[in-house]
Amino acid sequence: MKSKSLAYAMPALLLAGCAASEPPAETPPPVASPGVCNAAPAQSLVGTAASTAIGAQLLELTGARQLRWGPPRTSMTMDFRQDRLTVAYDDDMIIERITCG
Repeated sequence: MKSKSLAYAMPALLLAGCAASEPPAETPPPVASPGVCNAAPAQSLVGTAASTAIGAQLLELTGARQLRWGPPRTSMTMDFRQDRLTVAYDDDMIIERITCG
């Protein structure tokens, strides 16, 4: 009989050990790893002329490690790379789209 009551009490004892006595400390928001692309800060450059200087500025703004230019009517691989920035431009070298991947 004693073993039955112990069997019923055991789950309650185990759960009591999991209860936190004080609230967990706030964890800081995750920081993007170096080289992970974020295209949002570069969207203001859509409509500007594509150039080497703009390319360097885009890399700095987005945190990407690699820049891929997308000329008009050119196919590109669809593989996703979190460290790559893709910039598509038109026949007049005007940037149309800035995306990561």
